[in-house]
Amino acid sequence: MYQRIKEDVRTVFKKDPAAGGVIEVLTCYPGLHAVWMYRVAHFLWKKNWRLCARLISHFARFLTNIEIHPGAVIGRRFFIDHGAGVVIGETSEIGDDVLMYHGVLLGGVTLQKKKRHPTIGNNVMIGAGTIILGPVHIGDGARIGAASLVIKDVPECAVAIGVPARLGMGFSGKVLQEMTENRLPDPIADAFRFVGRQLETIENRLTGVEKSQGITAENRGDMDENRGERQRIFSPFDEEFINGTGI
Repeated sequence: MYQRIKEDVRTVFKKDPAAGGVIEVLTCYPGLHAVWMYRVAHFLWKKNWRLCARLISHFARFLTNIEIHPGAVIGRRFFIDHGAGVVIGETSEIGDDVLMYHGVLLGGVTLQKKKRHPTIGNNVMIGAGTIILGPVHIGDGARIGAASLVIKDVPECAVAIGVPARLGMGFSGKVLQEMTENRLPDPIADAFRFVGRQLETIENRLTGVEKSQGITAENRGDMDENRGERQRIFSPFDEEFINGTGI
């Protein structure tokens, strides 16, 4: 037990650069407190002391604002950063070295007494505000972007982000390290950038055709005016819309 406590404390220092010292970690990290109380409650749950286990979980929720059902199965070096609003359902299974941020829900989609909550593999990162519903499987090394809704399986070492979550595959080790630091790709923004590049290519080709056909400013008519309007509409995408300032 003492070795497991030391391991949990070391995990906090490894996964949270804001951790200042051992005393601070022991007293000021509700995610750590919730995991420790879950360990006790889970032990009682397996011994069929269900009421005692639920009472401990209820007290843990009151103290930490984190709800972990004592029937859930959680591996080693599990860390909940910040922690507020985390809910982990009864049939959830979580592997080793999982990092989870605040507001995460591992929920069920049926009232039947069967496997109805997610299974999370090893070394998975789940961003803040993410909702994972049903008996889906999140593969080892996967990264789930913040505020995503996951309702389908996520393969190993994949990235899922969005509502509903979309998958990205085949990322390099450097990119995966950036994802661990919450610098996740945005497929929607990438799509807008692609459209912008295609529009620019079309405009350049159109200019070349005009020159080859001898179309000049005098006989072009309102084409320049329309082109300026298109540029006015689409040029802010990169800086305003994609980066969020125009939303």
